[in-house]
Amino acid sequence: MKKNKENPRKAKAKKIKTSIDKAKTERPKSYSEGVFSIPIYDLKGKEVERLPLDKDLFNGKVNKDVLYQAVVVYNSNQRHGNAATKTRGDVSGGGKKPFRQKGTGRARAGSTRSPLWRHGGTVFGPHTRDFHRELPKKVKRLAFLSSINSKLNDEKVVGISAVDIAEAKTKKFKAILDALKLEGKSLLVLDSVDNKVRLASRNLQEVSVKNYRDFNTIDVLKCDTMILSKAALQKLPERFNPAPSK
Repeated sequence: MKKNKENPRKAKAKKIKTSIDKAKTERPKSYSEGVFSIPIYDLKGKEVERLPLDKDLFNGKVNKDVLYQAVVVYNSNQRHGNAATKTRGDVSGGGKKPFRQKGTGRARAGSTRSPLWRHGGTVFGPHTRDFHRELPKKVKRLAFLSSINSKLNDEKVVGISAVDIAEAKTKKFKAILDALKLEGKSLLVLDSVDNKVRLASRNLQEVSVKNYRDFNTIDVLKCDTMILSKAALQKLPERFNPAPSK
């Protein structure tokens, strides 16, 4: 018998939960002291340099509770809340008493739109509602930092000198990813997303391309490896500075 494919939404939620549960809250031994430095590769997969990160921001500290809050708020904001049913007062018709009160042998009835009747209203059914929630700015900032630090602790962050392709061909874009020898899903963060890169990458399910200003906590938790261009790495602290006032 063929096994039913897992629901994509459930698979995504499971992936994010696993990322939070397995997130390391301590720096790896190779970075026990000093600052994190990211290997920068060229388009052929050869390491050309190591780029140090801001030690005040990227210090390996991971707050799992805040990550959980960010995921809950994100999932809540994805809900549309459009489900709606009609009560007996919303269903058209039913204004006339269907038959006299006594003498018919039937149970008394005052409207054909009673929930007991066919075509009647619905009792305790769903109604449109707003599921939108907001995170405080400081919590949102801390969650984003924690997600990136968790990838740094797992040594799942690499850099690339630049992503330059002559034409919008998926084959050429995939050759760059293959040269990096990555496993699982990847998040490619660029300082600016060129139209050629966007077109060349959109058919690849294993990679998501984002501008450094646009990716968020969920994007980081969903991926197995983060790839950042050198320019994006240098501009990334702009997302956190200046810190919110106390």
